Amino acid sequence: MKWIKLSVDTTTEAVDFISSLFDELGLEGIEIEDKVPLSEEEKKQMFIDILPELGPDDGTATVSSYVKEEDYENSLKDEIEKGLSELRAFVDVGTGQVTVSVKDDQDWVNNWKKYFKPFRVAEDIVIKPTWETLEKTEPDDLVIEIDPGTAFGTGSHETTRLCIESIRKYITKETVLLDVGCGSGILSIIAMKLGAKRAVATDIDAEAIRATKENMEVNHIPEEKITTYTGNIIDEKALQENVGYGCYDLVVANILADIIIPLSGEIAQHMKKDGLFVSSGIIDMKRDEVREALLSNGFEIVEENMMKDWVSFVAKKTEV
Repeated sequence: MKWIKLSVDTTTEAVDFISSLFDELGLEGIEIEDKVPLSEEEKKQMFIDILPELGPDDGTATVSSYVKEEDYENSLKDEIEKGLSELRAFVDVGTGQVTVSVKDDQDWVNNWKKYFKPFRVAEDIVIKPTWETLEKTEPDDLVIEIDPGTAFGTGSHETTRLCIESIRKYITKETVLLDVGCGSGILSIIAMKLGAKRAVATDIDAEAIRATKENMEVNHIPEEKITTYTGNIIDEKALQENVGYGCYDLVVANILADIIIPLSGEIAQHMKKDGLFVSSGIIDMKRDEVREALLSNGFEIVEENMMKDWVSFVAKKTEV
């Protein structure tokens, strides 16, 4: 199988914005190349002794993604260039040159695995790839094993970290959780490990549901603890009914601002009164749009958290 690789030459400052643009265009498996040195905190989070030599940081970066050759249309490059033109009003995108190339390597999907090492996502939560060996942990560490496959969700991205922080803060042994856009299932699995009662996980991608079930098994989560559904809860009535109404203490959605906005009009009816809706995956320039959508759909903003260029809201359902 051949793959089309789409790459944008840009600046490190614009990486998050372009990653968000790629997400909005349906591009997954985003690859980022830069020379930004790790901070001391990041080094402590990594379970590796020898870090690669990056050379001096020159402020440049390349953001890439892949599309099956049969699914590629030339208009995709035009959409990327249009999006870059709009982003220039918010951030320095550098040259913004878009390169399209053909890759014959059928194993590119797995090549990234050599860079995915165990890391500490919170003070006592460690994410470990299923194919890696963890040499040393602390006695109270909670170790989560993840193989995302081609689904989104290793736990390393700021948007996922923001969700994990909120889950940890608000979870109780009675919590019933709804995970919308579950990806690899990492948020539902962490919620179970932190003591939640049960969870329902949904995703529009059947591959994500497959990855979630496999990750449940490797983390010894019983099938009855996490129920999974494939579909779009925003507009599929059958899925809405399967998920249920007035059921959830906590809803998490680590998706995209342009999906969270319409989701905020649907999700409240699935929540208990005073239930909490944690939304993440929101690039900073979309913050006000998401905030307004939450408020206009009967939510009260409880928290607004930020990590780099990404925003997360914790909102309470106030209207019955």
